[in-house]
Amino acid sequence: MSLKTFKGGVHPFEGKELSKSKPIKELLPKGELVFPVSQHIGAPAKPVVAGGDTVLRGQKIAEAGGFVSSPIYSSVSGTVKGIEKRRTATGDMVDSIIIESDGNFMEVGFEGTDDVTKLSNEQIIGKIREAGVVGMGGAGFPTHVKLSPKEPEKIDHIIANCAECEPYLTSDYREMMEEPDKLIGGMKIVLQLFPKAKGVFAIENNKSDCIEKLTELTKDDDRLSVVPLLTKYPQGGERTIIHAVTGRDINSKMLPADAGCIVDNVATLIAIYDAVKLGIPVMNRVFTVTGEAVCEPRNYRICIGTSYEELLEASGGLIHEAKKEISGGPMMGFALYGLDVPTTKTTSALLCLTEDEASEYQESACINCGRCVEACPERLVPSRLADFATHGQKEEFEKWYGLECVECGSCSYGCPARRPLAQHIKTLKKLLLAEKKKAAAKDKK
Repeated sequence: MSLKTFKGGVHPFEGKELSKSKPIKELLPKGELVFPVSQHIGAPAKPVVAGGDTVLRGQKIAEAGGFVSSPIYSSVSGTVKGIEKRRTATGDMVDSIIIESDGNFMEVGFEGTDDVTKLSNEQIIGKIREAGVVGMGGAGFPTHVKLSPKEPEKIDHIIANCAECEPYLTSDYREMMEEPDKLIGGMKIVLQLFPKAKGVFAIENNKSDCIEKLTELTKDDDRLSVVPLLTKYPQGGERTIIHAVTGRDINSKMLPADAGCIVDNVATLIAIYDAVKLGIPVMNRVFTVTGEAVCEPRNYRICIGTSYEELLEASGGLIHEAKKEISGGPMMGFALYGLDVPTTKTTSALLCLTEDEASEYQESACINCGRCVEACPERLVPSRLADFATHGQKEEFEKWYGLECVECGSCSYGCPARRPLAQHIKTLKKLLLAEKKKAAAKDKK
């Protein structure tokens, strides 16, 4: 069987063997948990609790702040200590609900659905919205919005992003191996919304056991198929996986729905199943703690709001001094200021790298080798865009399609001159997008 892929990309060290074979372990937190009200793209959630309130596990503590927003639920039972600004993994200070766990994990009652096929589209979307399901692969786009395209009849592909192309991360892999029925169940629920669509599980070929397992489980369903992908970074990017599976291309002005596709990652589809079939809101997620500096790398099912510090402690702490600690993977993750930050719906990993893995380097002049161009999945010229960014040449940056950058970091990885190309490009891109957003808001007034 031929392997689907895209043009460009790189092959970084995978590092998945550190935690790949470790089954998911349930981890119950201690003490204080922190719930930032901004855990998704869109308007922040609005707290519906106050200091001194007693809450149960699964109780709503913040409601959606608009259509493009998502509610937040407590993952523990305990007492609300207050609402205050706390630092998140990205370094931002965000309004957060602080809950002191009582250690009992008393739950509210969850109401499941015996026969999901009898639910209307509106009921399914409502359950997903109310459960607080968002894109749990990192972007955090509210899932009920993604599943409500303007022209639903044009959707012909529902793609399960099972690639997990980011080095070191293995949480999606473990969920595919341990909860395939939930993954397939979530896909079938989404397919119920789009009767003309087929469901595709797109999996990199370094996960042959997942390919074999899901192929066997879906063999009798004509609407489901497994598509093996060539192992290459960033195979799991939304644009690259759509191209690999369908041959269609989208740009920054388009949505996947414009290409007839909806893409959800493994954790999101499982969350959809939990929300619609079991009536359980998003309170937990699977999280990888890994890296050569970690004593016992493994995968945990965590209560959202647990601190990174507590997760590292559960893995035995550090066996070597960590040169760099990252939220997420090494390509698109965020370097952490410290570990006293909370996990959220969109955080998937803590990566602790040793000095050898995160060695410092000296940047040198561009040698015009073109490797960054070869690596770029968007067919851009990163070296040129980085020059525009460092000199503040906004018009030239846009003229050369700088806003099409997907910030994957492939260019920086492949650069022999060790230039931080992606960082330069990302900085100016964010500045330009902020300016455009501000100008659009001004025009509306």
